[in-house]
Amino acid sequence: MAANDSSESTISRLEGARKLALSDSVHYPAIVQGVAPIIGQGAALDLRRWGADFLAETYASPAFAVEEKVKLSFAALPILKAYLEADDQDDAVVKSSVQAATSMYPLVFRHTIYTPTDITTWQNMAAIKSSILRRMDSAAPGVKLCCTKFIQRVIQMQTPGVISDPRRPDQNEISLSLVPRDHPLIPPSTLEAEALGLLDRLLDVFQNPAGDALQVTATLNSVGVLVRTRASIANRILNTILSFDPFRLAYSGTMDAKTKVMVKSMERTLKAFLINLNKRNPTNPMAGRIQGHLDRLAQMHNDAFDTTGRKRAAPLEPPDGLDPSKRQRLAIDAFGAPALPPGPVSMAQLFTLTADDTTKGFNVQTIPFNMVNRIVVPLLVSVNQDQLTNAVSIVKQRLQDLSGSSSATAIAQALTGAGQGLDNGTNAASDQLMNRMEAGPVATDRPPEVPTGPFIIPQPPPMEDYEVTDFGKEMVLRIFGMVETSGETALFKMPTKGFNRVAGSNYDRDGWVTIAVRLATRTTTGLEASGVKEEDGSSGGPAFSLATEIRNVLHQYVLSDFRRRIGVAISWLNEEWYNDRMRSRSDADAAGSYDGLVLRLLDGMLPYLDAKDKVLIRFLSEVPAVGPALLERVKRLAVDPERVALAVNAIHYLVLFRPPVREICIDALEDLWHNYEDARGASAKVLAKWRPEVLGEAAPQAKVEEAKPEVAAKMEVAA
Repeated sequence: MAANDSSESTISRLEGARKLALSDSVHYPAIVQGVAPIIGQGAALDLRRWGADFLAETYASPAFAVEEKVKLSFAALPILKAYLEADDQDDAVVKSSVQAATSMYPLVFRHTIYTPTDITTWQNMAAIKSSILRRMDSAAPGVKLCCTKFIQRVIQMQTPGVISDPRRPDQNEISLSLVPRDHPLIPPSTLEAEALGLLDRLLDVFQNPAGDALQVTATLNSVGVLVRTRASIANRILNTILSFDPFRLAYSGTMDAKTKVMVKSMERTLKAFLINLNKRNPTNPMAGRIQGHLDRLAQMHNDAFDTTGRKRAAPLEPPDGLDPSKRQRLAIDAFGAPALPPGPVSMAQLFTLTADDTTKGFNVQTIPFNMVNRIVVPLLVSVNQDQLTNAVSIVKQRLQDLSGSSSATAIAQALTGAGQGLDNGTNAASDQLMNRMEAGPVATDRPPEVPTGPFIIPQPPPMEDYEVTDFGKEMVLRIFGMVETSGETALFKMPTKGFNRVAGSNYDRDGWVTIAVRLATRTTTGLEASGVKEEDGSSGGPAFSLATEIRNVLHQYVLSDFRRRIGVAISWLNEEWYNDRMRSRSDADAAGSYDGLVLRLLDGMLPYLDAKDKVLIRFLSEVPAVGPALLERVKRLAVDPERVALAVNAIHYLVLFRPPVREICIDALEDLWHNYEDARGASAKVLAKWRPEVLGEAAPQAKVEEAKPEVAAKMEVAA
């Protein structure tokens, strides 16, 4: 009894310390270090439960600094290890310990990456991980759910992620990409193999026919993060989930209330998972399969649940004719059309199918004509076919009754009344209708042909210079509007292919880009403005140049997303180079546009290139001409120590695969070796092969460090 009182008093004091830490996270380090001896393995069960909960809460707190969490891990890891390896296991202690280990694993993983000499910390974490994995299949349901989250965190850490900024590794996401290949404690190959094995173990619940619905739901909630952040394993996870049938328990036999709740829970979680994936990235390659699976889930839901309690369908035909004693009443005349009055009948009365006086008194002529045009087509589309057939039948029956009532006099009176109903004072309409009914079709007389002379469209008035400028810019914007809105695939397929096809004839995005490039490079003089007149009457420079305007818009279009639109830039520059060569044949002194445009494009791309960007190599390898000015821009990259390798590799690629510019590229490498200290090592490897006399005494050492023979092939594949 005294021990229980002591334990309760201790927990009350610990709760006071916990409230202090929740009020201000600065107190967490002192409190954790102070309570560590109290909550150890030798403590009472109540103290161990409190200690495990407190550690899980501490490492899950977003207000607690990450650096302090790492420091406290050195004291907390032995406590968690003792909890999980104790002989007298308690589910509450184990559950909270697994939660704490899940929060600690990324912190310890990053600490081990940058501190490979701290072997003890990683050994404690590895022992905790092994203990959690061993109890994955045999633990209580609550513990198994926590183990699922821990496995998901391990897979996330031990698979490659995206490095957003190589220059700031502390800001990047913790993943296998940060681990060096020669790390002594956590070799990347071993960790990745373990992560893939754990992923298969995690996804096995979707392939097990007797899988637990609670475990399936927990797994679906866990793997969503992996699909979004780990592209290397996203397809494997999605393929497994798309082959999962949440209604498999419903096919086993009669469903009780528990089974129905489990099936609906799995179905809702699966639908939420798939819908969120499509919402986050509607253009992902799996969007079609995901939407198809969602449709199949809806159909399977109807087959599994909607059949119970559903009334039988109504028969297509009434079993006893039109018996009014039946509950379902079927009327022949659904409109309740009133009977025609005796005597002459107007056209309005002939086509009136309603007994509502308000509707009959409405004058449709008050509706504007443009509004009638807008509402008639939707109304006709929405008309019920059965009701329309019934209405036509009623009007047809009325006409037959009128035509066979007495004689032609009665018909003439009816038609005369119809003419009066149309507010027509003459009997021309009734005479025409009588002729059609009695004498057949009436021959119409054509008016005599009037000879007409030739029609000539008058010439438009001349446009002002500002009008030419405005219309030209509007045309350019419309062309690039078509480029933005057109799809990747052609709208119209041309019968000819290969070299015989017509460029820009497919009306897709590439076609409109080709049209814009050709307008910029091959415009005729008729498309250019003549010039602006000065005050003295002389003609100044051109008011508007279509080619210049298109080039400016093309330049902005390419640089707005140059990694995806590098192909557009290369096609454009090839056309510019071809245009310069064709103009030089007729005018040797004509100024070309290619050299200035290629430098302008490269200047726009260089500030945004990182050390591992391959777009520069592709750009230099596919542009039609490379000159000294272009190489000067590339050499400026060597000013940044992190982009020295990018500059040297780009020039080395030109040396290997563009022999016409090999000499000026080797000259550029020689300049890098002489004038850029950071580039000496990389450029010396290339110069040792192609110009060893530049290195002098350093040539033998450079040859030893020369790249392997397969470097060229790898560079070609990367480009």
